Amino acid sequence: MKVAAIQMVSTGILSENLAQARALLEQAAQEGAELAILPEYFCLIGPHDADKLAIQEAFGAGPIQTFLADTARQLGLWLVGGTLPLTAAKPDRVFNSTLVYNAQGEYVARYDKIHLFRFDNGVESYDESRVLDRGAQPTRFALPSKDGHLWQVGLSVCYDLRFAELYRGYARDGVDLILVPSAFTHTTGQAHWEVLLRARAIENLAYVGAAAQGGVHPSGRRTWGQSMLIDPWGQILVQRAQGAGVVCAELSPHTLLQRRSQLPALEHRVL
Repeated sequence: MKVAAIQMVSTGILSENLAQARALLEQAAQEGAELAILPEYFCLIGPHDADKLAIQEAFGAGPIQTFLADTARQLGLWLVGGTLPLTAAKPDRVFNSTLVYNAQGEYVARYDKIHLFRFDNGVESYDESRVLDRGAQPTRFALPSKDGHLWQVGLSVCYDLRFAELYRGYARDGVDLILVPSAFTHTTGQAHWEVLLRARAIENLAYVGAAAQGGVHPSGRRTWGQSMLIDPWGQILVQRAQGAGVVCAELSPHTLLQRRSQLPALEHRVL
């Protein structure tokens, strides 16, 4: 199965971001991708955390969800919609949610980001809990590829990457592919992004697809980028350092089975 990770440098203007996402998804489809992954906050990165509240949508209806469903159907892609803000119970909070659509444009799965990022090094300061409600449930879905293999796919978002127990749970459930749409800061990404992604692939003997924000945004925020696809042995198949673009790679169920047979670490778990 050919998978595309979409890298963006999103702005504070929704229409601009949807247009950028559409163009990149068209490129992914032209390159033969069956599955495309948009980055976290593909629809908006504005100057203030609260900007997300202004474009929030009720689950099941709204222009961003319509865009995702229509694009998946028109391009014939399974589409993982990075994240978008979905309405929560409190008026000053939203969920940071990943929505998945099949190639017919039908909704398949929802994952609300569980772990909320907080970081303060005296220069940069972030606290997602100011505007986000945390999710509570891991989510996986089944994707039948054109060659007949039924891929089991686990969802996560950005800061989740630091919590190995989430991914170990997916491994216990038989997940073959882990997705990590992200908007890592330049500071934390430079230090930890690649090593964490490769560790999640290695320890769970699974493919990893990471679509990231990558560049300097009009808000002044700088994101790390380095969108990539990684095989179950921890080898980077393809990556993009900075700037908007598409990275594609073929994922093989035969490679997955071979690696798990050669090193049956998942069968050796004790704890």
